[in-house]
Amino acid sequence: MVVPVDENSKWGHRLARFICYYAAGYFPVTLIVEDMKAFDSNRSYVFAVEPHSVLPIGIVALCDHTGYMPLPRIKALASSAIFYTPLLRHIWSWLGLVAASRKNFVKYLTSGFSCIVIPGGVREIFYMEYGTEVAFLRKRHGFVRVAIETGCPLVPVFCFGQTEAYRWWRPRGELYNYLARAIRFTPLVFWGKFGSPIPYRRPLQVVVGKPIEVKKNPQPSNEEVVEIHTKFVSALQDLFERHKVPAGYKDTHLRVL
Repeated sequence: MVVPVDENSKWGHRLARFICYYAAGYFPVTLIVEDMKAFDSNRSYVFAVEPHSVLPIGIVALCDHTGYMPLPRIKALASSAIFYTPLLRHIWSWLGLVAASRKNFVKYLTSGFSCIVIPGGVREIFYMEYGTEVAFLRKRHGFVRVAIETGCPLVPVFCFGQTEAYRWWRPRGELYNYLARAIRFTPLVFWGKFGSPIPYRRPLQVVVGKPIEVKKNPQPSNEEVVEIHTKFVSALQDLFERHKVPAGYKDTHLRVL
């Protein structure tokens, strides 16, 4: 935290492109966009990605350094906790990650950036089960409200295969839930190849649905927010059902909580 981040560092951006290039090829990551022509490089979008899984590594397909999407400027909102570690803080920033806050969310959208958010967040870790997918969305309305306030289309995105990139174990019980809420962090034991943090090589298929247009309203009513939120949840579920068989997950179910 002592050394300030130079977000315009040429060396840093070269490193970020290197990481994105090899991360996308490692699994490998495939990006499927249902309607590429629906995206305008002069507009900002809210990419709402599910699931969170152990780590939301699939968002690399949407990062501007990867170059898969025809959008010049993209930021990913992430937990502020990841920016407390020196050096890693710099790498996250060069990769296009920013601390998840309403202020940053609005600031970047109104500055012409598209934003990647994971509405369910780490809360989904409470409900993860092997063999199923989970999206904690029923009580998550903030991302929809910001999309309406800024007039930015809301884009449903689902990442298949991400939940298999790591094995994991977590405690159970009310004490665990209370502790996690108290520290605003979900303790989890997870491991990848050879018991290390290196994820298993599992093909990741990131599917991008059609943008949901919203009418800009700086002060949307609760009814407006609920209406768009309902459209988003339905679109995400439909997206999952359309692509789960081609992705190789015909027996997997999506639980929306």
